[in-house]
Amino acid sequence: MNTSTSNAEPKPFRFYRLRDIIGDNRQGIPAIVPVSKSTWYAGVKEGRFPKPVKLTERTRVWLSTDIDALVERIKNNQSQEEA
Repeated sequence: MNTSTSNAEPKPFRFYRLRDIIGDNRQGIPAIVPVSKSTWYAGVKEGRFPKPVKLTERTRVWLSTDIDALVERIKNNQSQEEA
């Protein structure tokens, strides 16, 4: 018997490339966080958005758990502003 109060299955962990986060209309990738590339990098620099993980010299990715937490934080801030 499952005594957990949540029925939600945990999301599988993955890495996101920048185009997965901000979207790419040409490739049909919808945005998770609909901001421009320059806005995203400015937010990373300011600490508003999560920092990337360096996989190789030229490849940066973001952890799905960090992006999920960002979306929840944005959602919670929006809820508080509406109240």
